[in-house]
Amino acid sequence: MERENMVKSVSRALDIITLVSLKKGGLGVTEIANQIDINKSSVYRILSTLVQYGYVEQDEDTGRYKLGYKFLEVSSKLLESIDLRTEAKPFLQELESETNEVIHLVVYDQGEVVYIEKLEGNETLRMHSKVGKRAPMHCTSVGKAILAYLPSHVVLDILERKGMPMHTDKTITNKEDFIRELADVKRKGYALDLEENEYGITCIAAPIFDHLGKVIAAVSISGPTIRMTEERLNQLQARMIHIGKQISARLGFESRMI
Repeated sequence: MERENMVKSVSRALDIITLVSLKKGGLGVTEIANQIDINKSSVYRILSTLVQYGYVEQDEDTGRYKLGYKFLEVSSKLLESIDLRTEAKPFLQELESETNEVIHLVVYDQGEVVYIEKLEGNETLRMHSKVGKRAPMHCTSVGKAILAYLPSHVVLDILERKGMPMHTDKTITNKEDFIRELADVKRKGYALDLEENEYGITCIAAPIFDHLGKVIAAVSISGPTIRMTEERLNQLQARMIHIGKQISARLGFESRMI
């Protein structure tokens, strides 16, 4: 019975925290008691305990209760502990299972992309990519997906420093054309590599954002052009955007940030 009461107290405390979090200006004891049907003395006792531990604080002027800074401390520790590769892995496996194609996860680093995960799929496909390898941004779908959401001065700096070397005769090497391409990527929410990095390979990618709304990575599907037809790419567009959003959400990103 005592254990049941303890669990009930925890449940009520969590209900109160949720209520308080929804009201920017905070809530008074009476308002809270009325909304969750608990007597005021019980609400006050729970609030006092939460205040003591820093999870709730009381406004001296209004007497209302609002979330305390302890939540920032806890959430920052959670965000620091989130591992992109671990959080993304189930979604990458979903894509691999659905498409049987090569799935990549890359991160942005110093003007290039770095492959941090590669799932091979069931189909045979020879590609230059491997975990730990770096790749240029201007001719890869993952690179474009990231560049489209970086500040324009950063993009121009990368293009200036790294150049736009031709990898195939389909590589975009004109800066103005490429900037237009990035605007199109941002408008659509996904990027394509139409044999721009390797002959015979077509890729589609979507960006991944962190809890601050900053683009940090991208996920892609790569396959031989003979299978990655225009029709199939059209079918994959919405799926890729959704996967990108799902992984981003696991990192604490909310879509309203951009």
